[in-house]
Amino acid sequence: MPQNAYRPKLSEKGLLTPDNCVVTMIDLQPQMLFGVCNFDRQAIINNNVALAKAARLFGVPFVLSTVESKGFSGNTWPQLLAALGNPMPIERTTMNSWDDKNFVAAVQKSNRKKIVLAGLWTETCVALPTIQMIHDGYDVFVAEDCCGDVSALSHDNAMKRIVQAGAKPVTALSVLLEWQRDWAHKDTYDAVMDIAKLHFGVYGVGVEYAYTMVHKAPPTKYPEYVIPAAMQH
Repeated sequence: MPQNAYRPKLSEKGLLTPDNCVVTMIDLQPQMLFGVCNFDRQAIINNNVALAKAARLFGVPFVLSTVESKGFSGNTWPQLLAALGNPMPIERTTMNSWDDKNFVAAVQKSNRKKIVLAGLWTETCVALPTIQMIHDGYDVFVAEDCCGDVSALSHDNAMKRIVQAGAKPVTALSVLLEWQRDWAHKDTYDAVMDIAKLHFGVYGVGVEYAYTMVHKAPPTKYPEYVIPAAMQH
C-alpha cells in the first residue's frame, strides 16, 4: 500500500500522526543489549519490533543506525531488521548519532520535525542526540520502553535530563495507538490489533478474549511452528 494512501488525516495539536514524524532506531545491537540492566532485555526487543511494525504499517519513515558493528557492537537484531523490511543501517563511529552527517542527512531527508526515538543506551546514544535534536528545533518523543541502560540510575538520570531538555517520554504502545487514534479507521484496525495481540501482553490477550468470548469470532490463527528439517526423522 502506498504511504498514507487510504488513511484519513489526523489532527495534530501537539500529537503524533503518521504524517508528522520520523522514527529513529539507534544501536539496537547485541553488545549494547548485553549491558542493559534496568529493563528485561527480551521486553526491549519485543517493544522495538512492535514499534518497527507500527512504523511500516502507518507508512512512517524510519532511520536505522548502528555503531561499530564490526569492531564491538555486532549486527542489528535480525528480528528488528525483518520487521523493518531488512534495510541497510547507517554505520557510525560516534556515540552521538547527531554528530554523524549521514544520520543527520537521513533525518533531514524525511522532512519531519517530530522524532520518535529508540535506542541503547539511554544515557549516551539516546540522551546525546535527543538534546542536540531539540537544540536544532526538533520535537523528540523518546520511546522509553524501547531503551535501556547499564543501571536503573543511568536510565532514570538520562530520562530526567532529556525531559528537562524538552523531550516527551512515550512507549511503543502509546505511539501505535496515537497513530491509529480512531477505531473507525478500519484500513489499519485489524493490523493494529494483530500487533497488539502479538506484542502487548495483557492488552493483546484481552483483545483475543473479547474477540472470541464476547464477539464469538474464531481464534487467531498463527503459522504452525515447523521443526527444522535437520531434526526430523
